Amino acid sequence: WALHLKNVTVSLSGQYECSFATYPFGTKAAKIQLIVKAEEEQHYVKKVWLNQTLEIPCLEDTTSENLSNYPLKWLVGENGRKEELVTKEPSWPAVYRNGSTPGRQRVHLGLNNALKIFPTKITDDGRVFSCHVLYHPERVQKSSTTVRVFGK
Repeated sequence: WALHLKNVTVSLSGQYECSFATYPFGTKAAKIQLIVKAEEEQHYVKKVWLNQTLEIPCLEDTTSENLSNYPLKWLVGENGRKEELVTKEPSWPAVYRNGSTPGRQRVHLGLNNALKIFPTKITDDGRVFSCHVLYHPERVQKSSTTVRVFGK
């Protein structure tokens, strides 16, 4: 037996019980606690010197789950619009987009899918880089980092 829930919202959180009569053993029951989390996005600010290497972890607080097992993408946002920089599917090489910002030759996917940008430019200041990890078609975890570039 299975319970299928559609259009799941936080209000569906709670304890669910399934019970049915069996012969000759009587009633059987099982309980499960359902916790529905709202989509969360972590926000960070990263400071970097001009012309240095900027490295942004995909999900800063994720240590137990291996990100290479899930599809992910890096985007850059500026002036209200977002542009895809790179996508990574499990067991496939990263695919870099031919976008104009911040330039394909400066963007690389590093260890544990961190975004590496070298060299940083003054035009990177204020840009928001975000990583989206697709754990399930209905479960995406996001992390965004606003970059602050300082001159020497």
